[in-house]
Amino acid sequence: MVEARRFPEACVASPHYLASAAGLAVLASGGNAVDAAVATNLTLGVVAPYLCGFGGDLFAMVWRDGVAAYNGSGRAPVAATPEAVRAALESRRGPGGPEGSAADGPEGSAAGEPEGSGAAEGPDGSLAPRHVPLFGPLSVTVPGAPEAWFALLDRFGTRSFGDLARWALRYAREGFPVSARAAESFERARGRYAGHPWAEAWFEAYGSVRAGSELRQPELARTIELLAEDGPDAYYRGPIGEAIARCVRSLGGLLSEEDLAAHRGQWVEPLRAPYREVEVLELPPNTQGATALEALRIVEAAGPLPPDGPDRHHLLIEATKLALLDRDTHLGDPDHMRVPAERLLADDWVGERARAIGPLRASRLPPGRDLPPGTAYLCAADREGTLVSLIQSNFTGFGSGVRVPGWGINLQNRGASFTLDPSHVNAVGPRKRPLHTLIPAMALREGRPWLAFGTMGGQGQPQFQLQLLVRVVDDGEDLQRAVDAPRWLVSSEDWSVEAESRFGVRFAAELRARGHELRLAGAYESIFGHAHAIAVTPQGYLAATDPRAEGAAVGL
Repeated sequence: MVEARRFPEACVASPHYLASAAGLAVLASGGNAVDAAVATNLTLGVVAPYLCGFGGDLFAMVWRDGVAAYNGSGRAPVAATPEAVRAALESRRGPGGPEGSAADGPEGSAAGEPEGSGAAEGPDGSLAPRHVPLFGPLSVTVPGAPEAWFALLDRFGTRSFGDLARWALRYAREGFPVSARAAESFERARGRYAGHPWAEAWFEAYGSVRAGSELRQPELARTIELLAEDGPDAYYRGPIGEAIARCVRSLGGLLSEEDLAAHRGQWVEPLRAPYREVEVLELPPNTQGATALEALRIVEAAGPLPPDGPDRHHLLIEATKLALLDRDTHLGDPDHMRVPAERLLADDWVGERARAIGPLRASRLPPGRDLPPGTAYLCAADREGTLVSLIQSNFTGFGSGVRVPGWGINLQNRGASFTLDPSHVNAVGPRKRPLHTLIPAMALREGRPWLAFGTMGGQGQPQFQLQLLVRVVDDGEDLQRAVDAPRWLVSSEDWSVEAESRFGVRFAAELRARGHELRLAGAYESIFGHAHAIAVTPQGYLAATDPRAEGAAVGL
């Protein structure tokens, strides 16, 4: 069994080896962990555009003599209302097909749900959309990542954006080899976007990408160069922003230049909750960080943790289901929430949910809503003790499928998280932030940083964090072995469970006997996340990278 790698001074872990190598080069040349994290992320945006990029959002947590957390998520257009989205959808019926569809693949491959937005029967018998479409121009919200990179560097960095973007710029301009694993993501996206007029620019850029080919992105190189020269104003209040708004509007979307110009990220106070002898830190809403903390608290409130096996995983699955149900009911833009996130972590709240878990029978809950995966998580640490937990995403694979001509930017589809029910906490609305899946995390021991961790995986993120922490905290498992261990994923659409085949048929049979609708998948699949982690020890750092990705944990 492979164990976590030890690095005495500094390290970085990410889901692509070229990005990790860029971060290591920064650390080796004297840069700090924030510098390395930004360089890694910029490179990921070029070499793994099916996970993250220059048209997505970003969240980060930094430990340097205390913790600082940044919410770099964008908002809905000021013109976005349930009525405006429905009107736009109605106007687009006919040639060109629906906006998008539900997700069932590692980055959300098409599954053919009407209008791609969920549908309910209206009073006239027609199918009325329930959600903003998963793909297309109506799913585009303001990208927050570019502003966030500069905010992180302004507060903590020692290197310029241009210096840290050297590797990203090189790979965008000169190209890099596309691996077989990456080629699968391009192939899934081709099937997902096929036949949609708003994806023409995407097909021009990526339609011929195959395993072994060299991918060059000269338009994206132009974006990187202008950001290095003029900073975030070029993106939000300059030619890039003008091009983004013009592109989205021309395709029938609602985003305007004013929406981009108004964007500002935010330093926020993380949510905290105890689990056993550690304190776990997550980003507050509009993220689902409270969901991860609530699941942990429910597990602890349920009493002693059973040994690894069906009893334990039944408990973890049931706690996850209850936390996801609360997420879908209560979480969204904090300015519009009716129940504060801290309430979901209160002793009486989690105690009531823990008592509702039966040891021998799966619960029957009302259906919620799945939020699909497609994200890049990374972490970094340096010789000064700075620790970074950072996550950045387009949301679903390449995002909306809308690519900005001339600039090579794949725009995210975070607006797809919104519902069209105006009474719901997460209803689409002017300048609202959508419920977000991105949750970089940290854990402290005795008030000091111990673990930076996170994973891609959409709504699987809190689930995979729970499974990882239980193995590391309760079992004392080696960090790499805990990352490698088999995982399961609960769907909040129908509360079914998908599990990696390494759990075994006997395990599956025992959970099915308790009423879980469980299906075994492959041994190591991307739908179960790309987790990475760095642990602080007296001898330096331990780092782990996920075998489900093509990443690397490297250091000094």
